[in-house]
Amino acid sequence: MQLNDKRTINGWAYFDWANSAYYLVISTAIFPIYFSSVTDDRISIAGGTISNTALYSFSVSAAYILIAILSPLLSGIADYSGRRMSFLKSFTLLGAFGCIALFFFQSPESMWIGTTAFILGTIGAAGGLVFYDSYLPLIASEDQYDKVSARGYAYGYVGSVILLVVCLVMIQKPEWFGISNPTLPSRISFVLVGLWWLGFSQITFKRLPADVPLIEPGKLLAKGWNELLQVWQNIKHDADIKRFLAAYFFYIAGVHTVIYLASLFADHELGFKDSELIITILLLQLVAIPGALFFARVSKWKGNKFSLMIQLVIWMLICLGAYATTEKWQFFTIAGLVGMVLGGIQSLSRSTYAKLLEGRKEDPTTFFSFLDVLSKLAIVSGTFIFGLVNSLTGSMRYSVLVLTLFFLVGAILLSGVSPMKLSSQTK
Repeated sequence: MQLNDKRTINGWAYFDWANSAYYLVISTAIFPIYFSSVTDDRISIAGGTISNTALYSFSVSAAYILIAILSPLLSGIADYSGRRMSFLKSFTLLGAFGCIALFFFQSPESMWIGTTAFILGTIGAAGGLVFYDSYLPLIASEDQYDKVSARGYAYGYVGSVILLVVCLVMIQKPEWFGISNPTLPSRISFVLVGLWWLGFSQITFKRLPADVPLIEPGKLLAKGWNELLQVWQNIKHDADIKRFLAAYFFYIAGVHTVIYLASLFADHELGFKDSELIITILLLQLVAIPGALFFARVSKWKGNKFSLMIQLVIWMLICLGAYATTEKWQFFTIAGLVGMVLGGIQSLSRSTYAKLLEGRKEDPTTFFSFLDVLSKLAIVSGTFIFGLVNSLTGSMRYSVLVLTLFFLVGAILLSGVSPMKLSSQTK
């Protein structure tokens, strides 16, 4: 296939348009609030009880434990089997089915349907991204990676926001659609995400290269793990990379925990209505785009390390502010700050890692697979600790306060990375 073909690249980016709806509409905006409103405040499990917010946090942890285990295996399959498209379609079907199955979650009695469907949706979304990302070297030359990847992110932002607006209108004005059942607008939204995901991904399936199965693929399940071990052997003597990865583990755990659980915090601790929360998250997404561009400029001016450190300080202030927040207007202010640093810290972390890898002859895909697994393990750690502290204290405020430590440790570790390797002049 010809590299840098515009039609192919746009087709690839449409998969981001398709599956980003899951991350925004379900995992961030609607499902956490819906889960809290439909389930009992205290849930009996294995002879004991935990809060519904803790159970939700633990379900995120469970999903990402499975994904962290599967990711290296999937990476090996993507690299060596020649069946990228088959697996991309399979995970898309799994994720979309999970979204649609959430329609049947409408009471405490059907809570396990909702929890299972949510986990399946999360596995489908994250598992599919392994194969989606693996197409990048097949459709673009190395000098176009950043530009093509950014196009995917842009498509994802726009597509997910459009669908969220549609869902918001239906949730706020159910009478316009002849809906009287209070849970139906949210449940229809889950189905719309599944159909959106399935529908727009067909563009991707048609435009990307077809599978060319290998005749003797070898031990696929072992190859992904072996690649990760080789990456570790390669970087374990590089102090700067190790410090950065350790810092990344802590602060990205905090970032993703905030993404998954901010809605529940606002609902339980501040009494936000569903519509207020969805509008807040919508505004947060819109602020994230200029925020990412702003910190990219800061990085160009003062270097990656400086830009990341500034953002980590803001993340600490966000957590401390959330702990002390008692009024809705204060939470709106905090949400604006989250939006400002949400996109920037994720995109800048990738480019920082790439700069630290400069000059290495090894396949960069394997190094980013290592980063991907580390990110998933970080999400498990962050959401599990959040749920554990919530269970022990009975308050999400203390869980948010603990997240401050994640960002503080991340900042301390990052401070040990050589600024010379992260200068704005590095290309």
